[in-house]
Amino acid sequence: MMGGGSTDDDWELTSPSIAVRTLVLFGRTGNGKSAIGNTILGRKAFKSMARSSGVTSTCELQQTVLKDQIINVIDTPGLFDLSVGSEFVGEEIVKCIDLAKDGIHAVLVVFSVRTRFSQEEEAGLHSLETLFGSKIFDYMIVVFTGGDELEDNDETLEDYLGRECPEPLKEILALCNNRRVLFDNKTKDELKKVEQLQQLLSLVNMVTSQTGGQPYTDDLFAELKKGARKLHDQREVVTSLKGYSEREILELKEQINASYEDQLKRITEMVEAKLKETNTRLEQQLAAEQAARLEAQEIFQLAQKKSNDEIRILIQNLEKAEKETEELRKQAESRRFTHMLREKLEKARKGIEELRRQAESILRGKLEKVQEGTEELRRQAESRCVIL
Repeated sequence: MMGGGSTDDDWELTSPSIAVRTLVLFGRTGNGKSAIGNTILGRKAFKSMARSSGVTSTCELQQTVLKDQIINVIDTPGLFDLSVGSEFVGEEIVKCIDLAKDGIHAVLVVFSVRTRFSQEEEAGLHSLETLFGSKIFDYMIVVFTGGDELEDNDETLEDYLGRECPEPLKEILALCNNRRVLFDNKTKDELKKVEQLQQLLSLVNMVTSQTGGQPYTDDLFAELKKGARKLHDQREVVTSLKGYSEREILELKEQINASYEDQLKRITEMVEAKLKETNTRLEQQLAAEQAARLEAQEIFQLAQKKSNDEIRILIQNLEKAEKETEELRKQAESRRFTHMLREKLEKARKGIEELRRQAESILRGKLEKVQEGTEELRRQAESRCVIL
């Protein structure tokens, strides 16, 4: 059977009287999926280390009992990493479904507040939607790790989302009805551990309530379950066979197992084909976006060049206008000086004219007196001549 922590017969061992909740952890390597799983389980069941390369190498199921229910936690390798191929992702998705048995009660998508939401995470979410359909968002809960860092900066999750939340992440939160929780996997505070686990389980119960208690399943689940039941029944038949040697029974079991492995291989190939189709579509979309960005950048550069040319022309025109204005100012000042000079000359001319008139008047008066004196002298002279 594919996947860790499970056996073929597990498909038949669940008691109907005990509630079972199956939680699946998805996320990029280093986001803290395994640490979240250990927090839920209350023990270090999954390997979790602060490394650049992921510790989880294949899907693994671990189990715990909380109150009156069994919690199955499935940890997955970094299926959101661009470094892994669609073949690996396809195999691990099938292993995950195989481990989930009767369905998934909640999908925990893990992000870290220590790193920015990446393009590969967005692509991984698209892959999940491609494989499981939009219905998967009804079962999705977003878990943010790195709560200690926010606490050190006196920030809440709301502060972080208001400051850092990119548009694709906002869309994911909207699609899952804003079901989100912040985890501090490093805390030693037992009360805090209990509180954040209760918040998460409360969201799981909310999902269960809103989905009518029905776990997520689809055709892949149905086919795998059908194959597992067939495998179990065939093993039962082979075990009960009489008249066969142990070697013959072992060979029959190996044939049955091979048949089931072939079925898993076919399903895996179907999943891989879907993933490749999604990856091709995403690559085309990214190429189109890149082309659009380049075109927009070229248009911007042309517009900027045109704008720079227009600004340069405006500056030249402004400088020319300033020079013309200065010249006009000088000319105006020259005209004002000429006008003032003319006014002063005219005033001087009028003053001179007035002085000339005054001088003529005075001279005329004096001349008349001289003439009168001369006439008097002439008369006196004439008078003397008559007497003689």
